[in-house]
Amino acid sequence: MWIYYSLIALLLWGLWGFFAKIASNYIGYQAVYLWGSLGALMITIFTILQGFRFEFHTEGIIYALLAGLTGGGGVIFFYYAMKDGKASVVVTITALYPLITILMSSLILKEEISLRQAAGIIFALIAMALMAG
Repeated sequence: MWIYYSLIALLLWGLWGFFAKIASNYIGYQAVYLWGSLGALMITIFTILQGFRFEFHTEGIIYALLAGLTGGGGVIFFYYAMKDGKASVVVTITALYPLITILMSSLILKEEISLRQAAGIIFALIAMALMAG
């Protein structure tokens, strides 16, 4: 099932970038962020109403808060970039965020990067350079 969930996330995030660009044509990045956060709040309320149960584990909560802070901060800069940049370029560059995750996972969590994955990283960086140029 994870592959289906991944494809749904891909679709939704693709639409998110598209809608963010259109919104940034009309309102500033701060307003886009605040209105977008309201949309996210709707998903949060829906999740709670579906029987979500709160889990309490200090380390898990700390890392979840860090994920929210860094994700939210990234979204603000994404919206700021969308205001003046081309959606096709901004989305392509920011969509390479997994490279940071891969690097951190390799260095800190000691996850191995295969030769094939390393080639993928190199091709992703080349793609970013080509799209940005």
